[in-house]
Amino acid sequence: MNKKYSSKINRIRSFALALIFIGFIVMYGAVFFRNSVILVLLFMGLGLLCIIASTVVYLWIGMLSTRAVKVVCPNCGKHTKMLGRVDICMYCNEPLTLDPSLEGKEFSEDYNKKSKNNQ
Repeated sequence: MNKKYSSKINRIRSFALALIFIGFIVMYGAVFFRNSVILVLLFMGLGLLCIIASTVVYLWIGMLSTRAVKVVCPNCGKHTKMLGRVDICMYCNEPLTLDPSLEGKEFSEDYNKKSKNNQ
């Protein structure tokens, strides 16, 4: 059960990039319905909404990124940003934590969830 992890900031940025491409693909889908003005407007509107949503997500993660804690990765020595109690290095995928009680434990994103059984 070796799950591929990535840093939270990179994952959200990838989602925003995917929204842009989805928006363009939906807009290009309007070409197939050139005879119907309503469907063309619908496809163009949905594509535009995806691109606007992407802009909002990029703005949100940019604001969140400015408040993220900067740490030096012990593995690669580069500065990386952390969100939550545990995260992954943006460059080398090294598990990182700021919580001394989690040091040495196996990496799990469940440590970021607020529940009493994680303590």
